[in-house]
Amino acid sequence: MRLTSAALLLQLQLLGQEVTASSAGGWGPRKFTSLVTFGDSYTDETRFSYFATHNNSAPPVGWIEPDANISSSGGLTWPHYVSLQHEQHINRYNYAVAGATCSNEIIARPYNNETGYLFPSVLEYQVPAFTADAHYTDPSTHQPFVTRPADETVYALWIGTNDLGNNAFLTDSQLNNSTLVDYVDCVYRVLDGVYNATTSSLLGDKDGDDKGGKAKYFVLMNVVPLQLAPLYATPENGGVGPNNYWKDKPANLTEISGRMQGQVVLVNEAFRYRTPVETLMNRRWPGVKVAVMDVYSLISEIYYHPTQYLNGSAPANVTGFEYHCDVNGQNCGKLDSPDSFLWFDQLHPSERTDQIIAEEFLKVVNGESRFAEYWS
Repeated sequence: MRLTSAALLLQLQLLGQEVTASSAGGWGPRKFTSLVTFGDSYTDETRFSYFATHNNSAPPVGWIEPDANISSSGGLTWPHYVSLQHEQHINRYNYAVAGATCSNEIIARPYNNETGYLFPSVLEYQVPAFTADAHYTDPSTHQPFVTRPADETVYALWIGTNDLGNNAFLTDSQLNNSTLVDYVDCVYRVLDGVYNATTSSLLGDKDGDDKGGKAKYFVLMNVVPLQLAPLYATPENGGVGPNNYWKDKPANLTEISGRMQGQVVLVNEAFRYRTPVETLMNRRWPGVKVAVMDVYSLISEIYYHPTQYLNGSAPANVTGFEYHCDVNGQNCGKLDSPDSFLWFDQLHPSERTDQIIAEEFLKVVNGESRFAEYWS
């Protein structure tokens, strides 16, 4: 017999497990010193730029990503702000790649139609890249490249924008008869890969003291309300027609927005109810505490209560965006007062929004966020 969502939560409560955020205080590490991130352009700083400028070659093992303020937000990314806003230094290991999907076996997106090069995915590229770095020792210092004590490290995954968008599920462009269930499965397979990498015997931990870096904290960030982003919004909410992200976009903007909303809500509900099953009932990642960060609700709150969050010199703007280009991605320009915008361009959150996400992420790690549910 299949359990309803309510019945599932009741069963978990009867098992005496934590099923809400109300009693999650102190969920994360007491000392938070390392953040390992996976995802797409919402998280990437310069990793995709390396691919684009090195003939699609991946960065070498032990590559140190340079700091940059030219990300998809128009400035620094949310992981960078997590480090800046935290009371102590945080080592950042960012494997996110702009344009990435969860798996190229489900959604394969070429970034160069002439060469056929695909955006490196999370499952096939990012997890192996992290695994290689986790096993790498710097020959000059004889120290592990990835410094991530188990009790001080949080692993975060934020993926879905490209999987659900145009040239993907939204336009029925998926491969191998894949469904949204396959995408959700892929997300948990990514967490499997991270967990397996950190529990590998190659990482040490021979004395059972977790010095080898066994994962203890996962944060799964759900999908933002893409139906509110100008690329997918309805006309009355600032939705745009053909543009540099979707040159042949059809005119049925309302239908597009409605379908996107349905996809996003469906997968986010899947994350909400499947995560406790995998964590508590299936014990898929023994010893790991998992938080689902509800970025959907956080962005929605900014959208519907903008004056509480956006602090530019101009009035708050949640339907427009700061950075405008023509349909070919040329003749670009920025509007004034960037901190007034929820969106940087048609698809990406602004730098001010990334600051807000970082603030809330730190609350998630501390077990204090009303935009998270915790499972352990």
